[in-house]
Amino acid sequence: MITKELHTSNRILMGPGPSDAHPKVLQAMATPLIGHLDPEFVEIMDEVKEMVQQTFITKNNLTFVVSAPGSAGMETCLVNLIEPGDEVIIGVNGVFGGRMSEIAERCGAKVHRIEKQWGTVVTTADVKAALEKCPKPKLLALVHAETSTGALQPLQEISDLIHNAGGLLMVDAVTSYCGVELQVDEWNIDAIYTGTQKCLSAPPGLSPVSFSERAIKVLDERKTKVQSWFLDLTLVKNYWAGSKRAYHHTAPVSSIFALRESLRLVLEEGLENRWKRHQEVHQVLKTKLENLGFKYLVEEQYRLPNLNSVYLPEGNDEALIRRKLLDEYNIEVGGGLGDFAGKIWRIGIMGESCTLNHVNMLISALEDMKEFKS
Repeated sequence: MITKELHTSNRILMGPGPSDAHPKVLQAMATPLIGHLDPEFVEIMDEVKEMVQQTFITKNNLTFVVSAPGSAGMETCLVNLIEPGDEVIIGVNGVFGGRMSEIAERCGAKVHRIEKQWGTVVTTADVKAALEKCPKPKLLALVHAETSTGALQPLQEISDLIHNAGGLLMVDAVTSYCGVELQVDEWNIDAIYTGTQKCLSAPPGLSPVSFSERAIKVLDERKTKVQSWFLDLTLVKNYWAGSKRAYHHTAPVSSIFALRESLRLVLEEGLENRWKRHQEVHQVLKTKLENLGFKYLVEEQYRLPNLNSVYLPEGNDEALIRRKLLDEYNIEVGGGLGDFAGKIWRIGIMGESCTLNHVNMLISALEDMKEFKS
């Protein structure tokens, strides 16, 4: 029988997510509950929608927050836009491109995968080659910031290619949102999803999404029902539409409170200032890591500043050092996934965890640790 009160260690979060949350965000979570259809909560939902539009830099009306984590945002985009028999192109250069492919196949699509070595990106030449095999795709899906490798995917030129072919551009922005430049309208992104626990520094469990008019037209012209009731945009969009909301589900009220505060803090700082901060702190971290003998996985021009994938200096047991950082210094960094399990670290400097103090704490801990060999 469990009788003890809940207690966790006060970690310094420098892994691939979640990141540290601002005290004001944690305080917002403790706001007294109100009903999810209370007029005050409806007003908060409107404020959240407007702030998500501002941070995505979009005027898309169909912009809202899925009441589930980023993977549900991924699934929301795919199950609503794909019908059985559709052909789609998906870039696979890490874990999350592979996950999109699996969901698309479960939707009954014929998936044309652009397979790339992990740590690299999809090029315009790759997309042109895929379009020769699949000239009329329903959509092209790419991961803007591949969390498993730290690769940052260029989008603008590829956007023109897929639209000229008559398809939609879908983007995973879970690890890039509010950390690096992301322009939904300017880059003509048709469907985008993200998470709350990375550069936004809100608690995990919600997924902001946005859909263009082109994407809405595809949704309106579906011949089959969306395979997921909970994620069906024809239903859930009415829950986020104006003052006369149609009941769909009970929203996670406390998480929405926290999200509102985290979005307010982002806009208070300014998006461009936030992007600049992540780049500047990354440069300091990069210099200090390389001085200790770390080497980066991703080529510099495609490197995600807020998720640093690095090889440790030779002679180090990555799992041992990572565990000692956690147990003795309260610092969390991430290990590798898939092909890079046991081979790299993924060091996150995201949102509230993106400070020079975080960098100095990590570097000082490594220099202090007798087991670490630089």
